Amino acid sequence: MSHPKILISTYLEPEYVQQIAAAVACEVLYEPELLPVNRYGNDHGGIRPVLTPEQDARWSSMLAAADIAFDFDWRAPAELLTSAPNLRWVQATSAGIGGFVQRYRLDAGELILTTAAGTHAAPLAEFAVAGAMHFVKDVPGLLSAQRGHQWERHVSGQLSGRRATVVGLGSIGRRVAELYSMLGVRVTGVGRPGGTYDIPGPVISTDDLDAVLPDTEILVLACPLTPETDNLINAERVGLLPAGAIVVNIARGQVIDEPALTAALTSGHLSGAALDVFAVEPLPGASPLWDLPNVLVSPHSASTAADENAVLTDLFIDNLHRYLAGEPLRNVYRADRGY
Repeated sequence: MSHPKILISTYLEPEYVQQIAAAVACEVLYEPELLPVNRYGNDHGGIRPVLTPEQDARWSSMLAAADIAFDFDWRAPAELLTSAPNLRWVQATSAGIGGFVQRYRLDAGELILTTAAGTHAAPLAEFAVAGAMHFVKDVPGLLSAQRGHQWERHVSGQLSGRRATVVGLGSIGRRVAELYSMLGVRVTGVGRPGGTYDIPGPVISTDDLDAVLPDTEILVLACPLTPETDNLINAERVGLLPAGAIVVNIARGQVIDEPALTAALTSGHLSGAALDVFAVEPLPGASPLWDLPNVLVSPHSASTAADENAVLTDLFIDNLHRYLAGEPLRNVYRADRGY
């Protein structure tokens, strides 16, 4: 493909648009006034605009002309295979696109999809460390004492020496395992049956998960949401966790039985949970998770670092060079696995 037309379907800062335009001989189709408006930095959802008939026609013409897209069509993703007949490849801005792709049947044709896997590994792994530390060091108790002007020396917990189980050993899970290990945590990784992984610690498959949960002091969920991982940590497995265990969820809310998790936190069986994802998002106002003192609520934003768009642009440009050279792309979505 020579001189491809590249459609940028999400807001990008001008410097990153210019980087893409300068990377290869191409035509960049980018009109930010036709795109959702950012609610915060690096927002790839945004507030959907109401397009005038002229703007709507303009967006349709850009879709129809595009050979490559940076992110999916925000307006009518279910129609992408017909509204963009020349489209051959979409670079997503999210690592977990399985549910989105399956919902809109975007894997029904020959369209190549690549994910943003790896770009969010560092910030999510840092959240996994911060979430565990939050409860090990009793930050809620410290804040409570501070608000009450109470000076009372006490003994805190220690992260080093604890046993952690990391479920999901993609780029995010591997980075969690690395950081935890550097802090003296004894890590066991849990991967797909038959998979091979290189992490600082033993690796088991999900078939053997029940055997390690009773000794798991910190459970980190970092796996994609697939039919195999939906409700993977069911009520029975929540009950297998030892008293005082901590749960960190940076996967998807549906990976764990949320009512069972809530009950274990309410009873005090679990000492804490750092949650970036929930079964229903935004988290309903009536959810008890909002008010439990042993829960840290993050609004599905732990992956959104300040430099995210720079990292995504670098990934896209690297894949763009690979695509035009006929070389294998990074992070190709596999429909058979759902990620």
